[in-house]
Amino acid sequence: MFNNLKLSFIFFLTAFFISSPESLAPKFDNIDYSVKLNINANIYVPVPFTVKDFVGFKNFLGFFESGSNYKKVNRFGYLGKYQFGKGTLKMYGVRNLSEYRLNPELQEKVFLMNVMRNKWILRREISWYSNRYLNGTYISESGIIAAAHLSGPGNVKKFLRSHCNPDLDKRDANGTSISDYLNIFKDYDLEKIPAIQKPKRN
Repeated sequence: MFNNLKLSFIFFLTAFFISSPESLAPKFDNIDYSVKLNINANIYVPVPFTVKDFVGFKNFLGFFESGSNYKKVNRFGYLGKYQFGKGTLKMYGVRNLSEYRLNPELQEKVFLMNVMRNKWILRREISWYSNRYLNGTYISESGIIAAAHLSGPGNVKKFLRSHCNPDLDKRDANGTSISDYLNIFKDYDLEKIPAIQKPKRN
């Protein structure tokens, strides 16, 4: 779901950090300047989500999907901060899309439920392939979960079990691939998030 908004927001952040006076530098000492957006170009940007935990993971993913805009609807009809499709939202009991767009708390709950479910579906792949390279691609649990958010757990399962065969590296309508998300969202600590087959919304 890499679109013009993503690029605009990313380049805005890039310009901000590059042009910031030195007096601001201590605030950003921990920023990882090596994050690579492997979308047909070598683009490196500073990312202000450097704590490698679940909060950092979800905020970075939300930033990447929508510019962290809970009210965002893209041209394909994906909604909210995390750009879920209508089918996924229906699976988690969301029927009123307008209400969903105006409810950040609900969006965060649905995202957590989706992570739990994808961890369960991909539990074997996480166990087998995490912390190793497959065909030159580094695999981590958080990268797998992010890739499942992009392309669905079934496509990620096929890609990993093929040892990252390029022919199975599915891309979304904007050209973002499974391997892109495996690389961009690697090594966040999601250990505390349980794998649940049918998570329930409290």
